[in-house]
Amino acid sequence: MPYELKRVFASLPQMERGVAKVIGGDPKGNNFLYTNGKCVIIRNIEDHSQFVNCIRFSPDGSRFVTAGADGQILIYDGTTGERVGSLGGEKAHKGGIYAVSWSPDSSQLISASGDKTVKLWDVGATTAVTTFNLGSDVTDQQLGCLWQKDHLLSISLSGYINYLDKNNPNRPIRTIKGHTKSIQCVTVHKNEGRPYIYSGSHDGHINILSTLTDCQTGENDCFSGKGHSNQVSKIVTDEANELVTCSMDDTLRYTSISKKEYSASDVVKMDFQPKSVSVGAGGLSLAVCIGQIVLVKDKKKVFTLDNLGYEAEVGALHPGGTTAAVGGADGKVHLYSVQGNTLKDEGKALEVKGPITDMAYSNDGAYLAAIDDKKVITVFNVADGYSVKNEFYGHHAKPVTLAWSPDNEHFATGGMDMLVYVWTVSDPDQRLKIPDAHRLHHVSGLAWIDAHTLVTTSHDASVKQWTITY
Repeated sequence: MPYELKRVFASLPQMERGVAKVIGGDPKGNNFLYTNGKCVIIRNIEDHSQFVNCIRFSPDGSRFVTAGADGQILIYDGTTGERVGSLGGEKAHKGGIYAVSWSPDSSQLISASGDKTVKLWDVGATTAVTTFNLGSDVTDQQLGCLWQKDHLLSISLSGYINYLDKNNPNRPIRTIKGHTKSIQCVTVHKNEGRPYIYSGSHDGHINILSTLTDCQTGENDCFSGKGHSNQVSKIVTDEANELVTCSMDDTLRYTSISKKEYSASDVVKMDFQPKSVSVGAGGLSLAVCIGQIVLVKDKKKVFTLDNLGYEAEVGALHPGGTTAAVGGADGKVHLYSVQGNTLKDEGKALEVKGPITDMAYSNDGAYLAAIDDKKVITVFNVADGYSVKNEFYGHHAKPVTLAWSPDNEHFATGGMDMLVYVWTVSDPDQRLKIPDAHRLHHVSGLAWIDAHTLVTTSHDASVKQWTITY
């Protein structure tokens, strides 16, 4: 045995009998197989005409199969490496095969393919027992599969996980449709008395998660049809029970919550990329875009403000629809009065400590809260001419998201420090701290289900639900 192979072989940990593992090769094209406590040399296998995407030994070690981009699944003896057959003849699938998984008894296996199907094979008969059809869209290509005890699972290009049903191959028992990209924003809305969590991600996907029990079982859904083609930056709901979203695809989109279907007609094209959207009474929406502020009424642009003299970052419409507040990179909140279909600059600006990252009115319109990159939260009393009610300190890094509790006495902030604070408006020292709310990435979105239940999202693509006890 060559010295290098001896060194590799000697460094291998003890393995159980019946386990086989390819551990290396030599310049002649031979592969070295570690099996049953011995190292044997097998020949280089070149039976596939395209890339081999997956190799799997049967649980009993008697055989292994290879699956390739050429649509073939080839069967080999697990000890000698001799080819003993193939599944489905020359082609097991019409497209490339990305994964296979054996049954626990080594008699069957499943294969996942780019032809949007998963097949269940009788290995002894080399024939397909069942073909699972997972759809017709590009995102329905099947990239992975798993046979776990009695469960057959596959994963689609969309990131959805499918629980396959042998008795109904055209309809999975269950499909898990969570996010696969970083979540940018979140909101909560009650539909027919039940609260639902709506979250938007970097790839334009909007996920619908019903709360409480479903947060534990993973039941969720998404809108049908074609939605945003780029990052969803902000998500809110209006009085017409529509989801209002702004995206880096330069659009505002209005989507019926009850229909759960995107509408091609309910889209407002912006001249510049929108950063933020907020809604008010009377069908009003305020979009803050790069270098421009846009007032939208009944899904139509009715007024724009250009040449602002500052860089607008985020906007908030007062619940009464009388005032539009716009937070800028200049460390000021600029106030505009809403007069019919126009915005009038009242020449009043509220000072905060630094560039504003997020801002929101309380649900009753009594307060306006703004957070800035100097790690300060400032709450203004609206009825008292926007005088400063209190300032709040505690974040170690820039806070980026803010949400008011339904009780209007508390609000939450989340930041780059992965912290979430729940603040009491009347007392800056009375606060609740959630450290490491998301361990992998910063908190990107906050929303309240009720006065004691908070939802957080993050670039880690997860949604978390917290019980808040004061």
